[in-house]
Amino acid sequence: MSTGEQGGADAPEPDVDAFAERVFGSVLGAFETLSIHVGDRLGWYDVLTREPCTAGELAAATGTDARYAREWLEQQAAYGILEASAEPGPEASATRRFTLPPAHAEVLADRHSLAFSAPLARMFAAAARAIDPLLDAYRGGGGVSWAELGDDAREAQGDVNRPWFEHRLAPDLASVPWLHDLLSRPGARIADVGCGHGWSSVALAHAYPEARIDGHDIDVPSLESARDHARESGVDGRVAFFRAGGEELAAPGTYDVAFVFEALHDMPFPVDVLRSIREALVPDGVVVVMDEAVAESFTAPAEDVDRIMYGYSLFICLPDGRSTPGSVGTGTVMRQSTLEAYAHEAGFGRVEVLPIEGFAAFRFSALRR
Repeated sequence: MSTGEQGGADAPEPDVDAFAERVFGSVLGAFETLSIHVGDRLGWYDVLTREPCTAGELAAATGTDARYAREWLEQQAAYGILEASAEPGPEASATRRFTLPPAHAEVLADRHSLAFSAPLARMFAAAARAIDPLLDAYRGGGGVSWAELGDDAREAQGDVNRPWFEHRLAPDLASVPWLHDLLSRPGARIADVGCGHGWSSVALAHAYPEARIDGHDIDVPSLESARDHARESGVDGRVAFFRAGGEELAAPGTYDVAFVFEALHDMPFPVDVLRSIREALVPDGVVVVMDEAVAESFTAPAEDVDRIMYGYSLFICLPDGRSTPGSVGTGTVMRQSTLEAYAHEAGFGRVEVLPIEGFAAFRFSALRR
């Protein structure tokens, strides 16, 4: 029997082959993700939701280049995202039509669907674009802020959570009777700290028409978008947005309820923020923190929620947090024990996980005096 037949020294071990295949699959996935970003940003998916297109038709409808459109269409079909007609003959590339199946259209182009996932590709592209500053941060211990990540990151964050706020926030909050009662008080004041594009503030205004909502954020472009969204949604008379960090919130006794939706882990000084919110509450007020539902403790290998959150943390949230000197550097993988430690240090006596399940990959916690 030859050395090759016996699996000699030069033959890869089975686990080496398997891991090489995994890495190759990851590269395929990365190219697919970037191609989704291209289709999202150039409006190609939006056109394909209306009708099948040839490359020339798609390019004409979007003001883009036909040769690149053809390559993208063929790549999307090769990946199984689009369906391609079986056109015969040497000129098939000019007449072949591509169709976006309805299920794929919902995931890639329906901005109101809970399945809408194109913003995830947009966030990936923002992180990839910032890889050189990120490498510098990893070497020297600095950071890369949301402002440096740019509009792709801002808009991705707003768009990916928007459907959940639109469809699920009101019924899920109403499922907690004591919280619903607080929010339903006549003239209730609600704070939305780290409001971003303001979709959470808009959803709260629709759910609680007698309340006034104040959104707070430090990012000016996000606040401008939030004001536009409130105006377009018809709630701008009851929703106001302020450029302010959570450390400088409002006068004591201002708010009945304060929310921090998927933002506390980004904040460089979370204890200061929670302390400021606590001081701004009425005596029986409460803070509700919605953050990632990661595991109680580190495990390896981890479940998918922890794996995706470590990805966000490494490339987005931890660098953003550390872009402020002195930051505690929480990162996206904020365990419940870490949140509880922050809350107790800020003066809260109780932390309760609310019975809200199935809200994407998030956990809701109530902080009380």
